[in-house]
Amino acid sequence: MLKVFIVDDEPLARDELSYLLKRSKQVEIAGEADNVEAALEKMVVLDIDVIFLDIQLADESGIEIANRMNQLEYPPLIVFATAYDEYALKAFELNAADYILKPFDEKRVQQTIEKLYKLAGNKKQKISLPSRQQSYANERTEKLAVSVDEKIVLVNINEILYVATQEGKTMIATEKQKYWLSDSLVTFERKLQHTPIIRVHRAYLVSIDAIVEIEPWFNSTYNLIMKDGEKVPVSRTYTKDLKQLLDF
Repeated sequence: MLKVFIVDDEPLARDELSYLLKRSKQVEIAGEADNVEAALEKMVVLDIDVIFLDIQLADESGIEIANRMNQLEYPPLIVFATAYDEYALKAFELNAADYILKPFDEKRVQQTIEKLYKLAGNKKQKISLPSRQQSYANERTEKLAVSVDEKIVLVNINEILYVATQEGKTMIATEKQKYWLSDSLVTFERKLQHTPIIRVHRAYLVSIDAIVEIEPWFNSTYNLIMKDGEKVPVSRTYTKDLKQLLDF
């Protein structure tokens, strides 16, 4: 079953598309978002097959999400689902699998699902054994390459305490020092998949190995006391996952 993520800033449009997709009984709705930042934060930790993406997102553009996803080694399929037909050419320049217009028609959505299954099957067949082995090797890497003052620094992943967004920059705190970087937090979240480093807040990733204490906070949230004494907040969005992971 294909895992689908929906990005649209109109709740009614998301509900309508979700309803039609579920009626097909051929897809699973893995998540939804109404803006670029939330979509990228959620999708980077989910194993998504397809994104149904609106182009006009309030003051943002879904094109940004498409560009970011296309940079991944194994990008998900993209279907633009929008009220505007003038973006069709741009959509297909971004290798979109399909382009459907609002208001959504159930038969048209079903045609898209059938097309996606064919494309997904072909896509999986193209992943060769060497590329799978290379992917596994990448997951096993113990160092993270970061750009600092026009130099490439190799940071030991097991020394990372947390990664945070502060003052418009991303900061990696290790046991020895802190690195200030221009790459986004989402970028590091993707690079640090399959490591002990997880997201606990929209502005923080933490190493579970560097947590020394969990402090209850208000509204069923928590603060994490790290090895260096830093207090890292855990937002309600990530509380359930953290509790399941650490079993408390």
